[in-house]
This record gives sequence, structure tokens and C-alpha cells, in this order.
Amino acid sequence: MIGRRFSARLWLAAATVVAAIATVWSLSLSLVLGLVPCELCWYQRILMYPLVVILGVAAIESRSEVYRTALVLSVPGGIIAAYHSWLQYAGAESAACTVGGGCAAVQYQVLGLATPNLSLVAFVLVSLLVVIAGRGGARAGLGN
Repeated sequence: MIGRRFSARLWLAAATVVAAIATVWSLSLSLVLGLVPCELCWYQRILMYPLVVILGVAAIESRSEVYRTALVLSVPGGIIAAYHSWLQYAGAESAACTVGGGCAAVQYQVLGLATPNLSLVAFVLVSLLVVIAGRGGARAGLGN
């Protein structure tokens, strides 16, 4: 039982690290590089930032049932990031966001991936990690 609890804690810690890296990355794009986020970027941030605290506390307390809460944030975030990525891929000129310009505009890339692509990867990773942690905790009797 201790081994499974430790395993769930590690998965939650990994999800926390992913969410923290995504948060720091998005903040550095704005605060260091001076890029203005578009409206879809703001929605992704709103859904990612609380995950750092929620998952961090869950990892410390080894609460594998947090997947229920985390998925409520990570799945819609992933859907928005996928849509945003599609807009950039398709070059949809009609996708005008009101905050930082067009949502189809690619402002920054890393290894050929635009910011929404990286956001999508982060949301998918967080979702997978919390599901794995939740399944491990449920098997050990920790999921309830």
C-alpha cells in the first residue's frame, strides 16, 4: 500500500511539474519577451494556472482522487489548445481575437511548435498523469 501511495504521489508530482513549467513558460512569454496573449491564450492560462496549486497540494497529501478536479480543468484546456493549434495550422484569417491580435498569428515557436501546440502537449500530459495517479490510488484503496 505504501508503494502504491508513493507511486500516485510521483505521478501527481510529475503532473505538477508539467503544469508549473507551462505556467512559467506562459508568464515568461509575456513578462520577458513582451508578447501579448490572445483571447484563446488567456483561456488556456486560466485553466492551467490553478493546476499548479491543486496538483501540488494533492501530491504532497497523496490525494490521487484529485484527478476528478484536475480533469475538469485540463480537458477543456486541451480542447481550447487543440482548437487554437488548428486555427494556426489552417491560417484562419477570420479568427480575430480581441485581446492580443489574431488567434491564428504565430508569435513564437520552439522546435517548430507554436505556443498553443506546447499548451496542448502540457494539457494532455497533465490529463494522462492524473488519470494514471487516480487509477493507482483507486487500486490501493486511496481513490475514495
